[in-house]
Amino acid sequence: MHRAAAVRLPRIRSAACPALLLLLVIPAAEATPPPGKALLIELPSQALALDVGAGGFVVVGGFNSGGGLTWMPTSGAENIGGLSAVAVSRDGKTIVGTTFNNRLQEAAIWQGGTTWRPLGSFGPNAQPCDLLLSSAYGASDDGKVVVGLGWDGCKFARAFRWEESTGMVDLGSTVSGRSSRANNVSGDGRVVVGWQEDTTGLRLGAKWVGGVQEVIHGPFGAVGEAFAVNRDGSIIAGTHCNFSDPRPNSWTWTASGGVQCSFVDVPRDIPDRFYSALMETTSDDGRVIGGALSFGLESQALVWFDGEVFFLKDYLRAHGVPDAFDGWINTGFVIGSTADGRTLVGYGAGPRNFQGYLVVLPELAKK
Repeated sequence: MHRAAAVRLPRIRSAACPALLLLLVIPAAEATPPPGKALLIELPSQALALDVGAGGFVVVGGFNSGGGLTWMPTSGAENIGGLSAVAVSRDGKTIVGTTFNNRLQEAAIWQGGTTWRPLGSFGPNAQPCDLLLSSAYGASDDGKVVVGLGWDGCKFARAFRWEESTGMVDLGSTVSGRSSRANNVSGDGRVVVGWQEDTTGLRLGAKWVGGVQEVIHGPFGAVGEAFAVNRDGSIIAGTHCNFSDPRPNSWTWTASGGVQCSFVDVPRDIPDRFYSALMETTSDDGRVIGGALSFGLESQALVWFDGEVFFLKDYLRAHGVPDAFDGWINTGFVIGSTADGRTLVGYGAGPRNFQGYLVVLPELAKK
């Protein structure tokens, strides 16, 4: 559920984009977007949303100018210090992010007010790379397991899993001299997902169960990095199902069916780029997946319903929000969601600055 990432600042020009169809395991005839009216709430300018908890009532993220934030409909955006808040527990009470400690950047847990508890790196003698010691990228549903990227000098960076009883554990690399990173962790804290750098430099999708790494393979070989995972680790999603195909493509993995590829047809009315299709957050049942069509920092938010994908702006304008994202340069990324998939959060390039948003979806039809 929780998807965290370093703040990216998209800058593509606005484009009215028709819905895209994907080839997924669910037949198109069964893929119906939720009917009824949706709700779009724009966060203040420079307040970027990265995750959501408490059933959609607590949003966390970072300010474009620096500093972690929480946003609630009753209080608005509040600065909680640190560098950025990237994940929040399901109940909305535990926040995970990255802060400065003795001038070094460290993964940390928010302890209230503007106080953060730094988590260090791989042991007390771990060395930073410049100012980098560790960074958080995701957390379990209860906030007790934190994952991300740790350093011990500049020779390599490694995926880590942290919990109170073990401290920060180096998940290692299966390719000598190459880095790995944990992008996320299942809600129950047992399955870590992310990437393993190959000898070619490609980031290959990987999962760690019990600290043991497995590179994820699909019909075209190893897939690209994994971003999203559900509560029990039975659904994982990421980007690049086929590195050789010029079409933007992504993938989902299920415990029962393995990898299913999704290929996107790019509309002709947007600039011709080497776009990537990113699946960045998933509901627990996998029926709602959020992400983006991205060329580096140029991005438009996407949402998949039962395997059919829409540009978020187009979906909202067809479902009760006719002026959705008026004046925005782009809609950026959908990057976080609640467990039921009803509430999505993300950020894009707003009318005056980079800006976050929250979307409340109608209920999907029962299958």
